Amino acid sequence: MPLPRPTPHWHPESLAARLPFLRRRARLAAETRAFFTARGYAEAETPCLVPAPGMEVHLRAFRTEYRPHLGAGRATTLWLRTSPELALKRLLVAGAGRVFELARVWRNGELSPRHAPEFTMLEWYAPGLTLDGLMDEAEEFVRSVCPRYVAHQGVATDLAEPFERLSCAEAFRAFCNGLDILATVDPRTAEGDAAALHRAAREAGLDLSETLNWEDAFFHLLLTHVEPRLGRDRATFLTHWPAPQAALARRDPADPRAALRFELFVAGLELANAFDELTDPAEQRDRFTRDVAARKAEAGEEGWEVDEDFLGALDHGMPAGSGIALGFDRLAMLAGGAERIGQVLWLPSDVS
Repeated sequence: MPLPRPTPHWHPESLAARLPFLRRRARLAAETRAFFTARGYAEAETPCLVPAPGMEVHLRAFRTEYRPHLGAGRATTLWLRTSPELALKRLLVAGAGRVFELARVWRNGELSPRHAPEFTMLEWYAPGLTLDGLMDEAEEFVRSVCPRYVAHQGVATDLAEPFERLSCAEAFRAFCNGLDILATVDPRTAEGDAAALHRAAREAGLDLSETLNWEDAFFHLLLTHVEPRLGRDRATFLTHWPAPQAALARRDPADPRAALRFELFVAGLELANAFDELTDPAEQRDRFTRDVAARKAEAGEEGWEVDEDFLGALDHGMPAGSGIALGFDRLAMLAGGAERIGQVLWLPSDVS
């Protein structure tokens, strides 16, 4: 017997079920704008169609093209952005100062109760702000727009409690039987040593497939043993990620095996990712070049090339500072008590 067809998202009953969450989302957007405007941030709107949607290796993007009409412009491949990060950093170079954006973004292939292929990212960037200062600001923001107690899938967090600040090294030692994750990173090259990580895992009595490279082994341990322990009774900043996971963050001057990066976990949800921003164009070019090669090797597709315009902006000079990307839909889920991301979207994508 065939399963009953789900009620369409446009059906009045479907919208009525979502409406309490959507009204809370609307208030959240207004409260977000008020919070950042009061702190001297300018709200920006940056392009959705870009030549390079983002440089994260494992993200997939939606591809399109510009077709000239009446001779205006040139034919070119464009992508729907996976983040406004590279555009907002261009504005830092231009002298815009503190900026934020409630940005519509797209990530191909992502669909789950916590993921949607089209969603909203809140990003903000502040010249001169340290990573510690950004954690202070993020904690103040989340606490100001959410109720004191938030929960997701049975995990509850008291936001009145000071947010925990836990380094990756501390977390792996605590939750992976004493494993020293930074001892598996080469401080000169910032590369992970897969053999060293497998050896450390065996010594710690952890199950880890010998076929995994360093990055895959790191994420297996992170997702299996570390993340399930974060952001439970109180929110957690997981800080100082291993240098192979630096992305667009500076390496730690005090320990080049680590990067000045954090992720924020609330009620068991990964809510945000942040960097003390890398401003060195040569080092960023090296990372982008490796990312492009890794994406081609992993996906077997051409994808997109290094964002030369962004590197040109870095070469011109980006002020030191920090920035953060926060999943606004997930924040709306926590603020309104929703269990699925589709409950906080006016019209969820019809791809399931």
